[in-house]
Amino acid sequence: MVTFYSNSTDNFKGYTGFDPFQKGSIFDLLVKNFHQSDTDFLPLIEAKVGHPVDIYETKEGLHLDIACTGIDKEDIEVKIEGDILRVKYEKPKEEVDPDIVYQQRGITRKSFNLGWKLASRFDLSQADAKFVNGLLEVRVPFAETAKPKTLKIK
Repeated sequence: MVTFYSNSTDNFKGYTGFDPFQKGSIFDLLVKNFHQSDTDFLPLIEAKVGHPVDIYETKEGLHLDIACTGIDKEDIEVKIEGDILRVKYEKPKEEVDPDIVYQQRGITRKSFNLGWKLASRFDLSQADAKFVNGLLEVRVPFAETAKPKTLKIK
């Protein structure tokens, strides 16, 4: 027995069991909203998808790899404001060519404004960035105070 709850409508509150044709079933939840405009679900075309970013740590520090397909490195702004790292790109207004009819348009060249508040164990003053094959690589080393050290016992 599975209970489904949703904050979007009252249709699903307290529903238990599975009947694909009963109002409030999982089938109803997954399918009906594609065809109803009066629900809180966003159509896929309007859904906000986060910008592709990989963030990971190594023994050197923090690494951020940010996808920047089709963007010139001169158009990307990387800023450090206190303990906040910001990466911003503002897409220029593009003119629509009436002679172009897309069959598929999957490469997104959209504006983004990303920001991360970093812990004091990272030294933002030593951060660097490079642009390689459409990928912005930002490296932030560990702060000297955060590196392990051995104390001499007196």
